[in-house]
Amino acid sequence: MSWSLRQLLKDQLNREDGYVIYPPGSRYRFGLCYPNSYFAGMSNLGLHIIYRLLNLRADTACERFFLPEKKLQAEYEKTRTPLLSLENQSGMLDFDIVGFALSFEMDYFNVLKMLELGKVKTLAKDRGEMDPLVIAGGPCATFNPEPLADFFDAFIIGEGEAILPAFMDTYTSCRQRGTGREELLDELSRLPGVYVPSRYEVSYSTDGTAASIKSCEGTPDQVYRQWLKNLDDFPGETVITTDDTEFRLHLVEVARGCGRHCRFCMAGYCFRNPRNRSLRTIQDMLVKAKAKGRRVGLMGAAVSDYPEIDQLCRDILGDGLSMSVASFRVDSVTLELMNSLAKSGLKTLTMAPEAGSSRMRAVINKGIEEEHLFNAMDMAIKAGIKNIRLYIMIGLPGETQEDIEAIADMAGRLKDFMEENGANGRLTLSINPFVPKPFTPFQWVPMAPLKYIQASLKSITHALKKRRNIEVIAESPKEAYIQGVLARGDRRLSPVIYEAYKNGGAKAMKSAMKQAGLDMDFYLHRNRLETELFPWDVLNMGFDKAYIYNELKKSQQLVASVRCFDGCRRCGVCE
Repeated sequence: MSWSLRQLLKDQLNREDGYVIYPPGSRYRFGLCYPNSYFAGMSNLGLHIIYRLLNLRADTACERFFLPEKKLQAEYEKTRTPLLSLENQSGMLDFDIVGFALSFEMDYFNVLKMLELGKVKTLAKDRGEMDPLVIAGGPCATFNPEPLADFFDAFIIGEGEAILPAFMDTYTSCRQRGTGREELLDELSRLPGVYVPSRYEVSYSTDGTAASIKSCEGTPDQVYRQWLKNLDDFPGETVITTDDTEFRLHLVEVARGCGRHCRFCMAGYCFRNPRNRSLRTIQDMLVKAKAKGRRVGLMGAAVSDYPEIDQLCRDILGDGLSMSVASFRVDSVTLELMNSLAKSGLKTLTMAPEAGSSRMRAVINKGIEEEHLFNAMDMAIKAGIKNIRLYIMIGLPGETQEDIEAIADMAGRLKDFMEENGANGRLTLSINPFVPKPFTPFQWVPMAPLKYIQASLKSITHALKKRRNIEVIAESPKEAYIQGVLARGDRRLSPVIYEAYKNGGAKAMKSAMKQAGLDMDFYLHRNRLETELFPWDVLNMGFDKAYIYNELKKSQQLVASVRCFDGCRRCGVCE
């Protein structure tokens, strides 16, 4: 056991406020793992929410694990110290349950690293009665857990507040009765929102697609996503305060889910329906921010859509606090919100048109036009915000060269507007390849070829290179393709991910797939038939495939879908 590693964790804990420590042995132990750095993990509001939820139970002690930086990984391996929890500096093997929060596909390789450092058996089938139960939740677990099926005993499908109480009740009851591991998994598999992959058998056709997904006797044919109907029932704010985070904010969730129906957005489909917290509940959560003098970070898919956003801004600034927002829509941003952000020190306004042409925005059902962009920019400039960032995707379904040229053209006109109105700051285009995601209308479409993405990036960069103070930055296209494979993959990828992990991670995926006899093009670049059985069809988000396939057809016809509204029964989630 390394004394220096334990001391580093104690020092980290001493820089925090709000954590909970229970003596080992007094409760069932839940290791809450974030498969990335402490810096990133403590910026994740979901981690705070689950930490509080579990530690409020009378029978559970939740402690945190994070991926150590490379130098510390080497120290763990050199000293043969098991990965240690932050609160009690206990080894991962000492925990009853090890639960991962999965937000990003590229963190899958980090999951394996943490299990290895924790001395926990990597494959679920190898774990015995004395081993921890290894589970996962979060966005990636909800929309397609199949590529990780070999590594996890169970997945939480949906929102933790709606599932974990029953999950923990079942777990503790089984432990008290002396239930064996297999019987425990059987009981968990029958809980709403709990997916136990070992209780499902997948067969494949000769063309490589899934032929059938069969559940074991007593296990439901489909697992239905569970979601919290009333956000006011559970707090949604920063629980543990530390300066060692990305934003140094007191995060406050104002809303969850989105009803905008953007056809590329997995969150818009897998986290329906949109729900708002009451203003009173949010005001109560601002008390802790004021007591600590922390800047407030308002969280939600589209914070500007919150119906009482202006009053909330007045409350925050009236309390002498400053604020930021996770995201907003340019067609719903108000002058009050913009001025509040400027007064809080915002230097760069971020807008997400996603596409440069009106036609492509109709394809993806973005619901905004250039007039909304110019209006938001005008408010920002008048408020004193001089820099603008645009989020753009390329490789969208049906995209043409004209649509690529429209991105540079739009950027040029926006920059002209900035200069004409006295804003001499920088215009940044953040460009990412489009990755089709499960449970969206584009789950059937191919990902654009690498050469097309590279040529499009080159075209946009060349068109704007002579413009002063315009910057083009782009995500690595090659990494986006690995993300694309993992997003729509099946359980045959589990051994591939493991092999790639042993040989360097994401960069070894292509060779690992080739070695396994799997074709990347099969996962990336083919059109799916309407009737294809998808690996994630074992899950149910509350709507059927016919609904989202119709959205795909509407995208091809440039037909808009209106946002969610009271009394709407289109998709079936609200029923």
